[in-house]
Amino acid sequence: MTSLVHSLPIIEHPNADPLAALHPSTASPRRPKPLPMTMAEARERGWNELDVVFVTGDAYIDHPSFAMAILGRVLEAAGFRVGIVSQPDWHSCDAWRTFGKPRLFFAISAGNMDSMINHYTANRKVRNDDAYSPGGRIGLRPDRATLGYCQRAREAYSGVPVIAGSVEASLRRLAHYDYWSDKVRRSILLDAKPDLVAFGMGEETILEIARRLDAGQTVRDLRDMRGIAYALGAKESAERIGDWSLAIDHWLLKDKDNKPADATVSSITNSQQPITNHQFLQLPSYEAVAADKPTFAEATKLIHNETNPYNARGLVQFHDKQAVVCNPPCFPISQAAMDAIYALPYTRRPHPSYKEKIPAFEMIKDSVTIMRGCFGGCTFCSITTHQGRIIQSRSHDSVIGEIETMTRDPQFKGVISDIGGPTANMYEMRCSRPEVEAKCRRQSCVHPTICKLLGTDHGPLVKLMKDAREVPGIKRVLVASGIRMDLARRSPEYMRELVRHHVGGHLKVAPEHSDTGVLNLMRKPASDDFDKFADVFDRESKKAGKTQYIIPYYIASHPGSDLNAMIDLAVFLKRNGYRPDQVQDFIPAPFDVATAMYYTGIDPFTKKPVYVAQHLRDRKLQRALMQFFKPENYFEVRRALEQAGRQDLIGPGCDSLIPDQPPREALEHRRQEANSKFRGEFVHTIPGGAKSPARGQRSSKQSRHAPGPGYRPKRKSSES
Repeated sequence: MTSLVHSLPIIEHPNADPLAALHPSTASPRRPKPLPMTMAEARERGWNELDVVFVTGDAYIDHPSFAMAILGRVLEAAGFRVGIVSQPDWHSCDAWRTFGKPRLFFAISAGNMDSMINHYTANRKVRNDDAYSPGGRIGLRPDRATLGYCQRAREAYSGVPVIAGSVEASLRRLAHYDYWSDKVRRSILLDAKPDLVAFGMGEETILEIARRLDAGQTVRDLRDMRGIAYALGAKESAERIGDWSLAIDHWLLKDKDNKPADATVSSITNSQQPITNHQFLQLPSYEAVAADKPTFAEATKLIHNETNPYNARGLVQFHDKQAVVCNPPCFPISQAAMDAIYALPYTRRPHPSYKEKIPAFEMIKDSVTIMRGCFGGCTFCSITTHQGRIIQSRSHDSVIGEIETMTRDPQFKGVISDIGGPTANMYEMRCSRPEVEAKCRRQSCVHPTICKLLGTDHGPLVKLMKDAREVPGIKRVLVASGIRMDLARRSPEYMRELVRHHVGGHLKVAPEHSDTGVLNLMRKPASDDFDKFADVFDRESKKAGKTQYIIPYYIASHPGSDLNAMIDLAVFLKRNGYRPDQVQDFIPAPFDVATAMYYTGIDPFTKKPVYVAQHLRDRKLQRALMQFFKPENYFEVRRALEQAGRQDLIGPGCDSLIPDQPPREALEHRRQEANSKFRGEFVHTIPGGAKSPARGQRSSKQSRHAPGPGYRPKRKSSES
């Protein structure tokens, strides 16, 4: 049904585990210094030329929770000279010339977050701060930072390879829905024009790129690497069509009911036969997914079915006459490689040139990462897509060794703020049948039920937690990462250890919703799972003689969540005494399955219609319902209840969400809101820059059709 196309074979590195061979002694002196941010710092190391210049949208923090630190240290440990250009002024290419012409390549990263999510709220308003910038200041990176950074790298030194990576580039490597322009955008390869996009976690990828370019190979020679995406020119794409033997596009095939044929994996290949790593699957073209929402949903399904590195095929997607090629993802790295990465000589501090605190660093400076990856497969989360479904864990000795190192730091106060990862309690959990894991295309190992082949033993994690808190100099070891509650309840010993020793009065968990239908679309457990977890938590807290509380996190406006579902959630919150301080609005991030639901109104895997709250007024009502107890939300909650025909929840009843009459605070808030309703900046501007003209006015120097700075909803200029 779907075309299988052949390209260059995807090779493996001759060293089966190149990262495990790294050793701190090959990288830095006993007292580590941060990687250079100026040429003067580079010369202090005896460097007159750099091999790799790493350009990042984040402040440079030499801590293993930040990509630029890990990737830079990996390259350094392998003998390469690396410099960091952090949050450069993108209005010229001067910053890209800080170190002169790099010998091998520019490494481009928008930062730890997609730059658009970093800049804008779910309501498309400019955020008030940037956690990854000094002082939390906004405006230190452009919108769609990868595009601007790649362009300036080309301008700075023509002919130097440009390699893009990070979450932004990874999740935009194919045609994708962009929430901020409300349209399907092309692959970032065609807009930013890097030579390659390295997607996923990039340690092995960036190291192999450096080694092969250092050996005299060209960027074109690197197209056989896993974890690499690249674009072909129109001429080369045409030349390769014959080699690929492209069949008729599967999305044009019709079954007897004149509906699009369901191109499942089982209809393409014999599931008993191993799928070789040089097979490619043709996706619907950019033009097809941009023109037809069911086609976009089908493409999303096909993409997410090819995420297991042990059986994934490469993907080919045409954009007009150009083909974008995504090779299969990288294999998960070994435990020895994880240990080697985290043993590198990080200073664990921001670069000394920063004088202001960096909020993201303050939050994670005393945290310890013990694993990466997540097999939860939540549809609204990018972790599984970016880090992989297969859990990769550090060894027990590696984690304890890092904690011992932290205790020797005079600035460390003895409290580990978090020992975890994407999910705190998936440490050393994997499929118990590797031969099955190599064939599996299941999107989640825990939904709709926990797979019987999944190893869920919490024993190694419990031992690690016990030993961590017994390290001399350690006062407390807290767990702040998310906990998978359905897994935690399987281990009474883990629950006891967690509640008695690793909760600082409050434990954050994420049930996300109470409606069964919405939870199913999220790939989250049923709501009673949270109730059972809360009961165990309360019981263990009482046994320990502690007064502790659970802080649940919920999402408003997720696909499938209508007013009735949110009203039921509000009633649930009231009955259980929960008053969320923060409300997370659903943001359709590129590449996520839930984003496809939001854009198309279709579940990509079942093809069933999904309700979507797309209008701002609908999203505002859902948000207000989650904080029904706040007087300033009174009128929004009342409007929602009346709109849903639930006036029974207005009044003095025990389940009532609001009283009959608005409180005085609600009336005062409405007056204040009326005065400031049209205030607020919807343009991402640079602090200290030229002020925008008042609303309704135009600068004398600004053309009638000239686009202003930053993003403005629904303007044609913002969608180019």
